[in-house]
Formats: sequence, C-alpha cells, structure tokens
Amino acid sequence: MEPKTSLSRRELLKLGGVAAGAATVPFDPRAAAAQTPKRGGVFRVRGEDPVGFDPHLTFSFRTMGALSYTHSRLVKIKAGSSVAPNTMPVEGDLAESWTQTSDTTYVFTLRKGVRWHPKPPVNGRELTAEDVKYTYERFLGTRTNPNRSVLESVDKVEAVDRHTVRFTLKEPYAWFVDALASLSTWIVAREAVEKNGDLRRPDTVIGTGPWMLERYEPAVRLTFVRNPHYFMPGLPYADGVEVTIDEDPSSRLAAWLAGRYDFAPEAGMVVRRIDLDLARQRKPNLQTADVLTVFGGITWMKLDQEPFKDVRVRRALAQASNWKEILETNAWSQGHGVPNPAVPAAFKEWSLPIGELPPETRRLYETNAAEAKKLLREAGLPNGFKTTLETTPGYGPDYIDAVQVGLRNWKNAGVEAELKLKEYGAYISSTIFGKYERMAGGLFGAWTVPDAYLYNYHVPGQILNASGVNDPKLTEMIRAQRRVFDVRKRRELVYDIQRHCAQQAYHLYGPSVNSVAAWEPYVKNFGPNVGADHGGRLVVAWLDR
Repeated sequence: MEPKTSLSRRELLKLGGVAAGAATVPFDPRAAAAQTPKRGGVFRVRGEDPVGFDPHLTFSFRTMGALSYTHSRLVKIKAGSSVAPNTMPVEGDLAESWTQTSDTTYVFTLRKGVRWHPKPPVNGRELTAEDVKYTYERFLGTRTNPNRSVLESVDKVEAVDRHTVRFTLKEPYAWFVDALASLSTWIVAREAVEKNGDLRRPDTVIGTGPWMLERYEPAVRLTFVRNPHYFMPGLPYADGVEVTIDEDPSSRLAAWLAGRYDFAPEAGMVVRRIDLDLARQRKPNLQTADVLTVFGGITWMKLDQEPFKDVRVRRALAQASNWKEILETNAWSQGHGVPNPAVPAAFKEWSLPIGELPPETRRLYETNAAEAKKLLREAGLPNGFKTTLETTPGYGPDYIDAVQVGLRNWKNAGVEAELKLKEYGAYISSTIFGKYERMAGGLFGAWTVPDAYLYNYHVPGQILNASGVNDPKLTEMIRAQRRVFDVRKRRELVYDIQRHCAQQAYHLYGPSVNSVAAWEPYVKNFGPNVGADHGGRLVVAWLDR
C-alpha cells in the first residue's frame, strides 16, 4: 500500500509533537570512511524540474543539478565524508593531471579509456581532447550563455594530442582551475549538438558521468541508471538514482518522513528547521551536519534610474532591511544564519566578516527605519517613494515569505514596493539579465568560485550585471585580484572589494541560512556541501541496508 504523503503541516505537528530532547546520531566521517563499500540499490532524492538540459543556455541550478548525475568536468570538487562542509578542495575528474607552464598556460592530461554513454548518436566512443576543445569553444561561443564569464579569460583551447588539452589565457587568472570545477563546465557531446541543434531535450543528455538518464517525466521524476563504462574503477556503487520532483514543502516533508527519500527533502538535501524536531523524533538515527547555505537573497536596482542613482537611497533601503527578522521568521532558518557581504559567507576563507566593515558601512546591516527615513529626506524624498519589485515564486514559499518581510521593512521607512511575480522559467531567462522595470529580487549563490560573485555582478558588459554597475575603480579592483596568485594577498584585495561594494550598496544582500543537512543512517560516505553537485557527492556514497 502506498504511504500517505499528503499530510498537512498541522497534521504532521499533531502526529509528531515537539521532540526537543531527541538527538540525531553524531556524524563521524572517520567511521564512515573506514567501512567497506557495498554495491547496489537506488538513491532516492527529492529534486527540481530542470529548465532544459543545455548547460550553455541556462543559469538554473535545476539544470546543473540534473546534469551532475550524467556529466563530467575536467576537475571537480572532492566528495565524501572526509570533506568538511563549506570547503572546496579540487581534484581531477576527466583530467588525470595538469600543470601550469606559465602565468597564462595550463596543460591537462586526460584519463585514457573514458567513454561516452552508450547512446546514439555518440554510441560509447572514447572521449578525446577534441571533445574538450569543442565543449569550451561552444561554451565561449554561445553569446547567450549566462555562465560565459566563468571562463571568459580563455583565449585559446588546443588539442595537443588525443589526450592532452592546452588552455592559453588572455591574461593571468588565478582562479582558473577553480573555475573549471564550476557546475556549468560539463563536457558535452558534439554529435548530440549537431544532430539536435542544442541540448535542451532529454534525449540529448549524453555524458561520461556515473549515471545515465533513463527517463524524464516532466514535473514528476528523473530516473538515472548506472553507466556500465564509467571511468572511475568500481564507481558508482549505487545502481541508480531516482529524483522525485515535488515543489510543495509539506508534501515532500511527508514523503521523507514516510521513508520515500534517503535524504532531507529541501534543496541541498537539508531539512527546514521548523521541521527538525519532528524529523528527529520520527528518525532517531538520522545523520546530520550543519552547512551554511551558499545562497541568500539579492536585490537588484536600476542604477541608471532615479532614485537609485543616489547612494543615500540605496543605503536607506539597506538600513531599512532586517536580515535578523528574515532569519527569525523563516521556516528554513528559525533564527539560524548570518548576513552576507558581496561574497557569500559560506566561503569562509574569502567572505569578509561583517564586523570588519568600517563603522559607517557596518551600520547598514543594523536595522534603523528612522535613519533610513533621514537618508531619504537628505536625498530629496521626505515622503519616501513607490517602486516595483520583480521576482519569482519558483524558489518556493519560504523564499516568498522572506520577500514579504523585506517589503514590510521597506514600508516602515516609507518605501512602498509593488510585488510582481514571474514564472520561474521566464524569470531565469529575463529578469536575472536586467530585464525588469525598477527593482528585482532573487537568490545568489550559484557559483563555487568567490571571484564570480564580484566579476559577474559588478563588471560592465557582463550579462549578469543586472543592476548595471559601472564603477571604474571597482572594475579595476576586481580585475587586479584575478591576476594575483599569492592567496594571502589576493584575499586582502577581495576583502577590500567587499568593503567598497558595501559602502556603495550597489546590491542588497539577504542572509544565508545555517542549515541542517540530513540523511539516513544506511547512506554511507556521504558528505554534504554547498552547490548543486548532487551526483558528484553521491558517486562515492553507498547504501548499506
């Protein structure tokens, strides 16, 4: 009999009560790593509906997450229980090794014997350096590729021989290898593109990754099966992955509690804190780990329009905002989280602690409606102003709850913003590129490279510079840090950039949630981390039940 999965939140709370004294099993990565892997079984995951399957035509984490099961990159973020959350150690994926022969030249040696999925029109042929060359030339040659800036520094890609690729950069780019580990850099099959024109359709999902897409049922599920020719010996351990698409928080929580998923049901495999006590009672052996989510809210403003040209208006909006109230009232956080500067706080090595901002800028993170009104008066707006805010319900109801808090905060300072909602697919293909009326909101946190948050959102001409930032001093600061290979010196430059961004308030940043990743005790060698590389984390995990 199918378990009931349509319980309301009220029913769930009645059923579970409050289990304040319940505790999850402490996660011991050493014990997990010491166990003998088991083969077989199917991972059951709650996921999202992709926005097509072409990584060069969308910015959406939904698409990148789906491709993480089927595709490979030259390098990747290391996975497994021994990797601490919120760290990004890079290791080879398709690349067996690589060397940097000059400030602008990198040579990658590919693994031999890597084969494409045994599907037409590629039919399991061997991957070569020409495939890598083709992928990155398409990546850079697709003008509408929203991820193009990730590798914009590349001048030339050469297939030196069948298993060697050489990249020549236009100028030194110290983040280059980290950028190659981005989720948008999947290696794609030339034949699939040439046959179909693009890679939007599910039958074009042909990679060299651990699983193959067997079936896609829109708005229902994605089914992946083991790639029998995967190039990493013995991997993956699981026979497949079933990703269930469920956009309703209550429905997916009920399904998880009923035993239909092996991981917590929210994005990133986390459980909402409002549901945590109930989950602990129903799943007493649940494995958990704290992870600071990389994503937080971002608000864009048309900087070439009044009143947003005036920095006092932007600072007023910042000072009217209340990041603490967002965390306290939100189902995800329940008070747990931190504010964000321009680089998300999840990147602990690179994100500037708010306490290190100058006092006059630090005050922008301290809610003060009276001071916000004063700034508006000084800007010639004694009665405040009216505006619009465009966003999407596609990030879920908890996100919209946070948006409503923000609108209420602004209203307290005299700013009335009319909320305009756009369907997620339309939003991700228009609003994030600056196609909105006056103000827009969304989530930032798509990249695993801190530099991307500075370059993409602040350098003129970048497709994701949705506010239209044009600050020559800032542009030069951002370009300068990219050329510095000394990590300590580069970090200081990145800190200075964040101080400048905070002072100018070109964007408003919401907080990031200190979330709880959760998985069943029979899932072994799993380590949660930031980003949508679910396949990359599951390939080294196994089921012991």
